Amino acid sequence: MSALTTEPRRTRGGAGTPDRVNVLYDAPGPRARRRNAVFTVLVIVAALVAGYTMVVKLNDKHQLDPALWTPFLRGDVWVNLILPGLLNTLSAAAVAALIAVPFGFVLGIGRLADHPWIRVPAGVVVEFFRAIPLLVMIFAVMYGGSAVFGLTVTPFTAVVIGLVLYNGSVLAEIVRAGIQSIPRGQSEAALAVGLRKGQVMRMILLPQAVTAMMPAIVAQLVVLLKDTALGFIVSFEDLLNAGARVLPSNFNNLIPSVIVIAIVYIIINLIVGAFATWLERRSRRSRRTSAKPIEPPGAIVVPGSPTGVSAVD
Repeated sequence: MSALTTEPRRTRGGAGTPDRVNVLYDAPGPRARRRNAVFTVLVIVAALVAGYTMVVKLNDKHQLDPALWTPFLRGDVWVNLILPGLLNTLSAAAVAALIAVPFGFVLGIGRLADHPWIRVPAGVVVEFFRAIPLLVMIFAVMYGGSAVFGLTVTPFTAVVIGLVLYNGSVLAEIVRAGIQSIPRGQSEAALAVGLRKGQVMRMILLPQAVTAMMPAIVAQLVVLLKDTALGFIVSFEDLLNAGARVLPSNFNNLIPSVIVIAIVYIIINLIVGAFATWLERRSRRSRRTSAKPIEPPGAIVVPGSPTGVSAVD
């Protein structure tokens, strides 16, 4: 079995700063590399066959006729139909995300509270809204608001409230898991030096937990963005409504419209994923320290060593 660490290596920056690499699995041998290569070729061939079959089927159904695709080359189609739907989708996702993230943090921290009168209600809210399908919540807000309270609820409001309640509850569980992933010894050490529990959470646990939670939070925000399409059922004028209802009714091109709208969704999610990757790397770099290791008593300082300190005398 291979060792868990390898020799120190130099970083790509060329500054000569050593780094240690964790190896959690054995490097593949010749047979494993050949097997992986075969699997890779098979997957590529299967993808090409599936793509070719789809193109042939679309052509047989006359879905590749230029007349069905030319509307997407017209500027007025994008300006008057697609871009307004895209703007509504991004607006609903942005408003819901700005509310759902702090909502999730409050509930997640509340579930870790020592006082039952905080912990129990927070847990009930999280479990309740996680258990209800998002579409049911959108319907309840849209039609329940007018039937029960006599309020006029717009499709935009219904979609945003549904997204906040559901995704905020999911984010609460992500926050709770991220905070609990921090070793308990850190909070115990902070309490031992006199910090209060609120200070420990704010100064010790949350800064580290946010970095660990970043991939899961961004993944949930991508889900939130895609869930705005459920507003289609309450006539929310979003991107899906433009591609699956308005465009086909004008140009009789449902399949091409859905394909183009799907590509737009993919591009948006790729941009969000790239931004998340950049943000995570930046947050990890910002938490590194340039302080030198503390010299233990009796240590011999070696200027050329990677850490600057050799073994204890």
